[in-house]
Amino acid sequence: MTAIATLGSHCSLQVLKGAKDEGLKTILVCEKKREKLYKRFPFIDELIIVDSFKEVLDQKCQSILEKNNAVLIPHGTLIAQLSSEEIESIKTPVFGNKWILRWESDRNMKEKLMREANLPMPKAVTKPKDIEKLVIVKRQGAAGGKGYFMAANEEDYNTKRNQLISDGIISKDETLYIQEYAAGVLAYLQFFYSPLKEELEFFGVDQRHESDIEGLGRIPADQQLKTNKIPSFNVIGNSPLVLRESLLNEVYTMGENFVNAAKRVVSPGMNGPFCIEGVYDENAKFTSFEFSARIVAGSNIYMDGSPYYSLLFNETMSMGKRIAREVKTATETNQLDKITT
Repeated sequence: MTAIATLGSHCSLQVLKGAKDEGLKTILVCEKKREKLYKRFPFIDELIIVDSFKEVLDQKCQSILEKNNAVLIPHGTLIAQLSSEEIESIKTPVFGNKWILRWESDRNMKEKLMREANLPMPKAVTKPKDIEKLVIVKRQGAAGGKGYFMAANEEDYNTKRNQLISDGIISKDETLYIQEYAAGVLAYLQFFYSPLKEELEFFGVDQRHESDIEGLGRIPADQQLKTNKIPSFNVIGNSPLVLRESLLNEVYTMGENFVNAAKRVVSPGMNGPFCIEGVYDENAKFTSFEFSARIVAGSNIYMDGSPYYSLLFNETMSMGKRIAREVKTATETNQLDKITT
């Protein structure tokens, strides 16, 4: 029987609990510093203890995964810790499309795929001297918002960039991505595409809580003006959101457009969980500024199922359990190659 494996971070508890609920063996690649934490959970069958997550590439780790017929579930930590080349070199079957993770990690490739999917996007700014209105400056890859900053003009950009370099948060040779700031209600739209059923499912919506940009709203304006600290967008946690029902048709359309674009651009396409991330403005118009081509940590708030999945399944269904169900079905029908790369 197939086993489910993942790295000990991000959403690993949800993933492995869902796998255990589906009767699959669970394996956690776990850093030594977190061994005590993960030993608390009885649904984790086996721990592979490592000093660094990069050891998932080593023969020792790969042999254990191969022996257990494991499928590796990628999440944000895999992208943050390994390069695209390293991820693509993993011999263990990776759930979904490991090639699309490169498109998530590279800002220019990400923008290209989003445009191919006709997602409404904020304007990208090529150079700091071209900043004409408020922008948000982002790092490459899955940084969890750390090192992001807002700038009003070129001078503001240079001042804040230099400060973050001085503080050791970003490096001086790091390529930053500049995008006009889209204001509105944050909404991170979570989907699952099943290549077995050729069907898109809308899983749920979350909002991210970022420190310490959120805390600024509780500080009087005159006190804000006296501080030189650059606020961080580091994600601390997530909360649930339920959309107006009238918005759901557009949500499904965006998800389907993204799936179809991915099939055209990066074979075999967007299989499994993904997230389209953006804001709704005062006219309920959605603007998308990101996508994540794998399970997102916001799905952790729905470990007992989401409102939207309760409409599709007559049982409790987390995203972790949905992934495991797909793996289990593919194994039983000899279609594992359809859902892994």
